[in-house]
Amino acid sequence: MSALFSPATLRGVTLRNRIVVSPMCQYSAERGEANEWHMIHLGTLALSGAAMLFIEATAVEPDGRITPGDLGLWDDATEAALKPVLAAIRKHSKIAVTMQLAHAGRKASSHVPWDGGQLIAVSEGGWLPCAPSAVPHKEGEAAPLALDTAGLMRVREAFVASAKRADRLGIDGLELHGAHGYLLHQFLSPIANQRTDEYGGSRENRMRFPLEVFDAVRAVWPADKPLGVRVSASDWVDGGWGIEDTLAFADELKKRGVDWIDVSSGGVSPLQKIPLTPGYQVPFAKAVKQATGLPTIAVGLITDPTHAEEIIENGEADFIAMARAMLYNPRWPWHAAGQLGATVDAPPQYWRSQPREQKALFGDISFGQR
Repeated sequence: MSALFSPATLRGVTLRNRIVVSPMCQYSAERGEANEWHMIHLGTLALSGAAMLFIEATAVEPDGRITPGDLGLWDDATEAALKPVLAAIRKHSKIAVTMQLAHAGRKASSHVPWDGGQLIAVSEGGWLPCAPSAVPHKEGEAAPLALDTAGLMRVREAFVASAKRADRLGIDGLELHGAHGYLLHQFLSPIANQRTDEYGGSRENRMRFPLEVFDAVRAVWPADKPLGVRVSASDWVDGGWGIEDTLAFADELKKRGVDWIDVSSGGVSPLQKIPLTPGYQVPFAKAVKQATGLPTIAVGLITDPTHAEEIIENGEADFIAMARAMLYNPRWPWHAAGQLGATVDAPPQYWRSQPREQKALFGDISFGQR
């Protein structure tokens, strides 16, 4: 049996294989509300044959959006806008649907990537981002607002409120975005966190707020639904957050009942130097898995089915997350299953698409026609 296509269980959620569709920002929402684009985009990925689909980073408050086009889940309108999208997925796919809850922190109020991706000034229609400290992401940018006690409470409660809405929507699992230089990662990294109170200074203090957010969400998220965290295992900048810090953070999350660690890297500083090679972040996932025993998700330039199979088979990670490669080839899991001699879910409308030499690709099915 293929390791990549073996089943796995996360609390009350059983996954048919180890392929995960990563959360991928689309910058296409209106006032945080999902629309026709999300129906098409997520609907396509829901038919990919992957076991779990992550909805893109979803802002827990308007000021937590990376761009004005970010998806959100902070009020009745944003909640209602997701209902038809999820209903369509549930009707036509068996895929588990997970949502990544996020807050952009000092990287908020940015133009969409195809318009340059730079900070939008308040005078040009942007808003003042908040952060652990009044330290801009990029030299020359306006400083963000350092969160005070009331601000910390507001953000923490925003994560809680969004988690409750996600449960009402029937979302199967949640992931907290603690990576890529966004707010929770900003608290972890000494590059962004220069506080002198109980939320800054030592590693223990810098971990405090992200752990408080995790505890608050876990307390309201149903016990049979999994909750994971995405981390940046390295800032790729001297003096920044590193793998030893990540292992300490993962250990604290394990004590609190985290269900997986989604292991990425970078994003907190434009000075980062990342060696981009296939599977370049897999050693980080392996390190977390070996040190803590927690399920890990490996990400980053994993595009070859044989490579993905080896990562799972060798125990380097428990799941493979696909992002850009899945956009380029939304049927990647089908092709991987064919190559590895496995079966994959597909809607009956597509059953006739399997190649003659791979007649078992969709399992024990029959298709008749007059």
